[in-house]
Amino acid sequence: QVQMVESGGGLVQAGGSLRLSCAASGSIFSINIMGWYRQAPGKQRELVATITSGPNYADSVKGRFTVSRDNAKNTVYLQMNSLKPEDTAVYYCYAVIQSQRSIPPLVYWGQGTQVTVSS
Repeated sequence: QVQMVESGGGLVQAGGSLRLSCAASGSIFSINIMGWYRQAPGKQRELVATITSGPNYADSVKGRFTVSRDNAKNTVYLQMNSLKPEDTAVYYCYAVIQSQRSIPPLVYWGQGTQVTVSS
């Protein structure tokens, strides 16, 4: 009974910023990896950023995006600065969560939020 709810997408001009949030709720024993994927029309799904104890980024977003997490809120964030039109995509958060003790962890996904960057 784990649910991931994300928000923060929208329309922004090139050079602007957005902050995405994704909160996990329900039965949570532990959370390992949290992060973000994105998928643009006609393109493959791309891993944007992950965070365990520290962050990792795709080369295309390094220096512009920052991933962070608030363990008390079971929430992962993606701060996106200096946005470019090529960042336009649906962004999906994910988390590897063990919902109960003695049950293997599973990957859970948010519903997706649209980010559109105009030129």
